[in-house]
Amino acid sequence: MEDILNWILPPREWDSEDKHYMQFVSKIPEESVANLQKQLDERLLARQARESGICPIREELHAQCFDEIIRQVTIEMPERGILLMRVRDELKMTIDAYQTLYQSSVTFNMRKELHAAIGKPDLEKKIKELQAKKAELEEKKAALVLKKEGIEKVYQEKRTAAIAKRISEIEFLKYQGHNLEQYLNTVKT
Repeated sequence: MEDILNWILPPREWDSEDKHYMQFVSKIPEESVANLQKQLDERLLARQARESGICPIREELHAQCFDEIIRQVTIEMPERGILLMRVRDELKMTIDAYQTLYQSSVTFNMRKELHAAIGKPDLEKKIKELQAKKAELEEKKAALVLKKEGIEKVYQEKRTAAIAKRISEIEFLKYQGHNLEQYLNTVKT
């Protein structure tokens, strides 16, 4: 069981004042879960861990708590301890993958933002040019509409005059035809 505990939770090593120290995991079962919960809450408050969002302090304290739970379970049932260790390692890999994905997305977003910022002045310049061209074309359109209306008015006036002239010519010809008929009728009689 000692080997399993050292494999799951390796001894901590450090050097201090030219001496090398190793701290092994205790093989003595600890207090109750309630005590563990109380210690976790106290440490979260003492280290001012954030309650939500990404917080390295909270993550570290929860990892230590989970390691302690693994240690206690391993003392009682080594197989379950090994299984919990696998779960812990899988969770760490998943969190690392999410962090890598997050960093990649932040980098990608920054590149896109820089690219957009670089092209923005050009797009604004093009928008101004297109708006000026649109205003110019609208002025041309207004001028052409006025010209068209003027041409239609002149055409309508000429047409009305031509119709009136034809009507008067027809009336004159009818009148002349009528007079000629009367003259012919008087000459025949």
